[in-house]
Amino acid sequence: MAVKKNESAQRLLLCINAVLQKKAKNIVALNVREISSFTDYLLICSGATDRQVQAISGAVQEYLKKEGIRPLGVEGEANAEWVLLDYDDVVISVFQESARSFYGLEALWDAPRMEIDENATEIKKLSKDMV
Repeated sequence: MAVKKNESAQRLLLCINAVLQKKAKNIVALNVREISSFTDYLLICSGATDRQVQAISGAVQEYLKKEGIRPLGVEGEANAEWVLLDYDDVVISVFQESARSFYGLEALWDAPRMEIDENATEIKKLSKDMV
C-alpha cells in the first residue's frame, strides 16, 4: 500500500484532528519516513482512562473510515492500556499515561517531531518538518 508523501501527511492531519476531538493529551507526531521501513509517521497520545483511550481510538477509526481508509490492524482495544492503530503510513499509539511512561516510545526515535497543542480543536497544517 504505497502512499504518496502528501497523502501520508494528509492522513496524519486527519489522525491528529481525530484525537483532538476526544481531548487526547500530550500529542506528539514523529516523522520517521527517513529512518523507518514500516511507516512514515508515528502519532503518540494519551488518555486519562481506559474509556478515553477507547474513545480516542474509535474517533481515529471513524474519521478515517469517512475518508474510505481502514486500518491494517488494531491491537489492544479490549484492555485499552495501549491501543495501536496501523494505517500503513501512519501508526497511532494511544496510551494511558502509566503505560506511556513505562514504554517511553517517543524517546526511542531520533526524528523530527511536532508537539500538538492539546487545547486546539483542529490543526489546519503540519509543521515543515512533518511534510
